[in-house]
Amino acid sequence: MPKAIRIHTHGGPEVLTYEDVDPGRPGPGQVLIRQTAIGLNFIDIYYRTGLYAAPNGLPLIPGGEGAGVVIGLGEGVADVKMGDRVAYAVGIGGYAEERVIAADRLVLIPETISDEQAAGMMLKGMTAEYLLQRTFPVKKGDIVLYHAAAGGVGLILGQWAKSLGATVIGTASSADKIELAKAHGFDHVINYRDTDFVAAVNEITGGRKCDVVYDSVGKDTFPGSLDCLKPRGMFVTFGQSSGPIPPFATSILSQKGSLYMTRPTLFVYNAKREDLEASAQALFDVVASGKVKIEINQTYALKDAGQAQTDLESRKTTGTTVLLP
Repeated sequence: MPKAIRIHTHGGPEVLTYEDVDPGRPGPGQVLIRQTAIGLNFIDIYYRTGLYAAPNGLPLIPGGEGAGVVIGLGEGVADVKMGDRVAYAVGIGGYAEERVIAADRLVLIPETISDEQAAGMMLKGMTAEYLLQRTFPVKKGDIVLYHAAAGGVGLILGQWAKSLGATVIGTASSADKIELAKAHGFDHVINYRDTDFVAAVNEITGGRKCDVVYDSVGKDTFPGSLDCLKPRGMFVTFGQSSGPIPPFATSILSQKGSLYMTRPTLFVYNAKREDLEASAQALFDVVASGKVKIEINQTYALKDAGQAQTDLESRKTTGTTVLLP
């Protein structure tokens, strides 16, 4: 029987159990895929700890992105066929050797992209796409601040934003991560452990500050992120790796320059099939062009998912990490 990582109770990495799990048979509009690679993301940890509620309760199989081969078709499936290489970014269910998934959530993997690249870039890459092209459409001359520049989304977004003509500023926690971010599009990278990033941004921009701040860190970077924005700038909070932003009075947005603030999610932006296809195509195109390179910096066996999450939480990983069934 195929193996999967399953969570029966919320807690630390030790609650990730590697066990036999029957994926079931695909129903109408569904397919069965044999997975070849699975992406690792912070959202997986949020589901493990209970910060994000599981859609159908416990037990649950975490994992929001992956790639594989179609090995079973349900009734009425027309978008894919047996043997197709496919990839996806959904909420949960990815930490498995085999899984059933809705066919309309799958995209075909181009020949120029490997399964590992696809598995490691669908959620992160389409997140970068909607942030840069739809949440705040970045254009030439804009100044962008991105926290956690050496992370999976950061290394993609840095390259992509640079290709759009933006000045890209990042934050990171070590000299190695700073150099990695600079090699992936960031013009300036601030070590937030020993430097006040607000003061550094003000100096770098000559007091102009930023048009947009993309923040997946949360508690540790708030409200400093707001102080990095020019009047009527946009604060985009799309994660909370350091913990959630505490409640605050919305008047702070007016006090700091009539700022805009949004809390977007990939799954809302790509809820419609046509939006999913357009987002994936934009990602595939920018990777095929060479403007964005997808590098797999770490791999772990699926059974070692607990160690992979531990390393991610402790910021020992950089860029893209994949689990291999």
